[in-house]
Amino acid sequence: MKTVLCFGDSLTWGYDAAGPGRHRYEDRWPSVVGERLGGRARVVAEGLNGRTTAYDDHLSPADRNGARLLPTILATHEPVDILVIALGSNDLKKHTGGGRAAEAAFGMARLVEIARQFPSPFGFRVGEIVLVSPPALVPTADPDFDAMFGHGLAESRRFKDAYARVAEATGCHHLDAADHCVATPLDGVHLDAANTCALGEAVARMLIPLI
Repeated sequence: MKTVLCFGDSLTWGYDAAGPGRHRYEDRWPSVVGERLGGRARVVAEGLNGRTTAYDDHLSPADRNGARLLPTILATHEPVDILVIALGSNDLKKHTGGGRAAEAAFGMARLVEIARQFPSPFGFRVGEIVLVSPPALVPTADPDFDAMFGHGLAESRRFKDAYARVAEATGCHHLDAADHCVATPLDGVHLDAANTCALGEAVARMLIPLI
């Protein structure tokens, strides 16, 4: 059975803005992918709230730097046949990635490089890589999330083109989440249950030909 590794942030973790808390297991997008693949692959959800592509967040007790953690996670779950990377929203925080989609795209390119060059002691190689550009941010009345992300509304709409260029340059597949789901205005960043399920459906449709 093939392994699909979903490497992401709070959207992969299943953050529920209405809680705050976590969506039901069956509503999280990696769970939807697993259900739709119907036993043809083992889907591993590796989501962490606040994770960036390749930047440090010194305000967190957890290591949120995706580039630093990816090798360990690859080793934990190898062999990885399909790697789905769904990161970038947290790079828009000015204290982490610099606040631009460009920095997120640079980070995604670095993650692809890390995955392709990972020195597995067993000789395993990461197979297909899917880059998921984040859904666009939306306005919110939540003061904390507005302070963290409000400046990035326009920038978040640049994710699609920036990630498409990375995917083309690195030979990866690309899925734009904004084509399939919309963030909730409760915090402007996260997905409600219906939208996280919709994202899972879209990812599953892309993966089925790759399995």
